[in-house]
Amino acid sequence: ELMSAPAYYLAAKDAPTISSRIAVSAVIQDELGHANIAYRLLEDLGEDKEHLVFGRAPHEFKNPYGFDQPLENWAEMAVANGLFDRAGIVLLSDVHANTSYGPLKRALVKVDKEEYFHLRHGESWMRRLSKAGGEVKEMLQRAVDWMFPTGIEWFGLPDELKHHSGQLEYRLKGKTNDQLRQAWMASIVPLCDEVGVEIPAHYDAGAGTYEVEYELPCQFDPDEKRWLFEEPITWDEVWERWRTRGPMNQRYTEMIQGRGTDIFGGAFRGNGAGADAR
Repeated sequence: ELMSAPAYYLAAKDAPTISSRIAVSAVIQDELGHANIAYRLLEDLGEDKEHLVFGRAPHEFKNPYGFDQPLENWAEMAVANGLFDRAGIVLLSDVHANTSYGPLKRALVKVDKEEYFHLRHGESWMRRLSKAGGEVKEMLQRAVDWMFPTGIEWFGLPDELKHHSGQLEYRLKGKTNDQLRQAWMASIVPLCDEVGVEIPAHYDAGAGTYEVEYELPCQFDPDEKRWLFEEPITWDEVWERWRTRGPMNQRYTEMIQGRGTDIFGGAFRGNGAGADAR
């Protein structure tokens, strides 16, 4: 939630209209609010929110790899809302429905509703960009080309390789990684078909499941933002890529913490009052 805010902030400069820029500003405000909810829950468990936000080094933040990448145009902003926010909804809706931790369950009521606004914004713009055709639709396709496989990875290890089931045993969530991945694809594959963009996945009617058309996982070129489907790797190598972080990790963290040349989250720090107000 927190690291999506600077990514969206930089992408908003390419908003085609004032109203669309205002919409992204509202999304950013929501995401910061969601992050604050999560950090306040961690405070109840003995963590220091001020340190978690302002005291950690960039590589110590734990966020999806997709938000270590730059969003370089409006199509990528739209696809981030359409694909990544759908991933967030799939994950958090499962937690909301199944968690045994009351404070988290209550907090997610607000988060869930606001994430659907982000999703509708992204899906609406994906449809508009598709209908524009030409170079605009090509830009949409390029965004989906790297963001769809990023979403596939979002849900982590396949079930046959995941041996730690504490999250399920203690009812922090209700579905396995593969079940969550299938739920995401059940929304995203039809959406991509609707807007006429190609993705390396399809629905297998015989099996009743969505299938990825490449060997998972595979290599990613962050400089080109291109997945190398012909170069399969191990999940250990994926974990190493995640630990190494993506090209925007440091800049986004500095924006949140008010360091460097970017002005963003540091203005909220003050003596703690700004953060509490969030």
